[in-house]
Amino acid sequence: MTREGLAAMLGEQTTACGPARDALLSGGTFVLWDGLVPAGEVTRIYRARLRITQKRGQQTQALAATVNILDQAEEALLRIGRVDAADASWTFMLFLNATTTEVLACTGVAQAKPTTNPASSRSSIDPASGDTGATGPLNLR
Repeated sequence: MTREGLAAMLGEQTTACGPARDALLSGGTFVLWDGLVPAGEVTRIYRARLRITQKRGQQTQALAATVNILDQAEEALLRIGRVDAADASWTFMLFLNATTTEVLACTGVAQAKPTTNPASSRSSIDPASGDTGATGPLNLR
């Protein structure tokens, strides 16, 4: 998958797709993980992340819309990707169909600013954490 190919798939699926495309085309890093994950498993994870980010007041983009899209996908198999803005201010999670030909949903989460107390920096949410069944990156350029 090329940077330009992935950017072309980021349309109007959610309001986070435009900012993710901009981050990708302005030098952000990206990865698509090998392996497929049932949408239902991803839905449960991101529904919990929605509750946590709301409780903490962490800034997100299209997280609720992404949860709704994933919920509608039921048990379809998904490939997961990630785009990190070049300035590390945002991380965008991408959910693609099994054949990696269509982005179904995209969400973004603002990355917490570093703190002077390393123990308190663990309060930020890493949207790529958790066992997604993914095994490694796929064709990065």
